[in-house]
Amino acid sequence: MCLGIPMRLIAVHGIAGRSVDAAGVETLIDLSLTPAVRAGDWVLTFLGAAREVLAAEEAHRIAAALAGLTRLMAGGSLGDAFADLEAGGPRLPPHLQAALDAGQDRA
Repeated sequence: MCLGIPMRLIAVHGIAGRSVDAAGVETLIDLSLTPAVRAGDWVLTFLGAAREVLAAEEAHRIAAALAGLTRLMAGGSLGDAFADLEAGGPRLPPHLQAALDAGQDRA
């Protein structure tokens, strides 16, 4: 399984970008799938390649969820890492909800 990691770009040079994490570690990111990004943008990266541009709020939610999972694996608690999901309850993806609403849920 591959996890998407949100990263904020500090520099963009063509199809390459740079990001620095909280520990000060600099990462080179392949931007060939997200050509319109600029320094300061948040991207969701998989194995060193940006796949999606994120709003800052979404990037922070993803980072909080990953931090909660890290705490859980170390024997701690999730805390409020998934509060946004718990508050709304389970939801179907829009296309499945539309099929359910249209009565197409029966085989």
